[in-house]
Amino acid sequence: MRSLFSLPALKKTFFSPADKALWLLALPMIFSNITVPLLGLVDTAVIGHLDSPDYLGGVAVGSMVTSFLFMLLLFLRMSTTGLTAQALGAKDNVLLARAFVQPFMLAMIAGVLIFLFRHPLISLALSIVGGSQAVLDQAEIFLSIRWYSAPASLANLVILGWLLGIQYVRAPVIMLIAGNLLNVVLDLWLVMGLGWNVKGAAVATACSEYATLALGLWLVSIVMRRRGISFSLLKQSWRGNLRQLITLNRDIMLRSLLLQLCFASLTILGARLGSEIVAVNAVLMNLLTFTAFALDGFAYAVEAHSGEAFGAKNKSRLLHVWHAACRQAGLVALMFAVVYALAGEHIVNLLTSLPELRAQADRYLNWQIILPLVGVWCYLLDGMFIGATRGREMRNSMAIAALGYALSLLALPALGNHALWLAVAVFLSLRGLALGWIWRRHWRHDTWF
Repeated sequence: MRSLFSLPALKKTFFSPADKALWLLALPMIFSNITVPLLGLVDTAVIGHLDSPDYLGGVAVGSMVTSFLFMLLLFLRMSTTGLTAQALGAKDNVLLARAFVQPFMLAMIAGVLIFLFRHPLISLALSIVGGSQAVLDQAEIFLSIRWYSAPASLANLVILGWLLGIQYVRAPVIMLIAGNLLNVVLDLWLVMGLGWNVKGAAVATACSEYATLALGLWLVSIVMRRRGISFSLLKQSWRGNLRQLITLNRDIMLRSLLLQLCFASLTILGARLGSEIVAVNAVLMNLLTFTAFALDGFAYAVEAHSGEAFGAKNKSRLLHVWHAACRQAGLVALMFAVVYALAGEHIVNLLTSLPELRAQADRYLNWQIILPLVGVWCYLLDGMFIGATRGREMRNSMAIAALGYALSLLALPALGNHALWLAVAVFLSLRGLALGWIWRRHWRHDTWF
């Protein structure tokens, strides 16, 4: 027993070569991912210090609608990462080029369509959301500007997915940090400096998306030159296996649709409980988003390793990385829970100066302690299945989790806003349990590869 808890044993367990390899990919992505919810925190803090909760509610609803639509197309990044990592494992430049060009074309087409039809889409979305007219008016202002950047936003998903799949971590880190820092600077200048309020937040985000696109394309060109991928190869890469890509994307899109329906309903139902509830949930969602983006750094690392192992059919390497991910991400999730338990109230006070929102937030902080611990496993397993491009099984597991989420909402009349956060906890737990069961079944029957 003494040797089990000795320092050399702990080093061997928690700092094995697999753990180090995981951190080499995960740590840069954690730091860059954290800039995304930090941007949300800045938006919330800037808007939350204005003189009305309607502004914060409007940004929350607008961000939710944008997230619902753009994250519905998150399959563009997810499928790109899996296919790129598999091509890397197979050492095939033709597949590497195709893994970028085909999703990039789909992203640009979808982005242009969203831009062209933005006004009817916004009207439809806000009619579904309902709630306070003052909040909806601010949301419409936000969306009508924010969706100018739809082509850039979706193209950036593909660029990030391809760079991650090829394990050139420095490039997506540069993209995310540079784009989000620009967004923060513009946010502070336009909202606080020029007094543009919600309009300023939307303009800042749209401008930063196009700047990120230009930077991303430049980084991709550098990587392709190093890999020997010529322009003539890229021109031919839109052909071949397009049906396979569409089938994979269909399953991941349905999975993303269920995911977004669940999280969108959190805002919609919160709005119907009152403007204060939707505003306080927006504040607390920043904590959940912050945690999720940090843990997604490990999920991204698992995606890259899983896809490469799938392409190379390397079972041993995959298992070593999976065990390392469980150890390291589990510790990080525990750290988030402890931080929210000790300092959650102070974090909320930094995000809003409105006394009524601070008082409401204190009632629901315990959920932010629970969610990292129950959610970490679904993030990691998502990475395993994305890398192996197992879209159908991801779709099916998400359906199970969504059903559990819906059933949990039956407690809404009795528990009020607590029922919404209970449903989120059930949703994350069931995602992890369903994917874990499928994963274990594959390894018992030796059918993963």
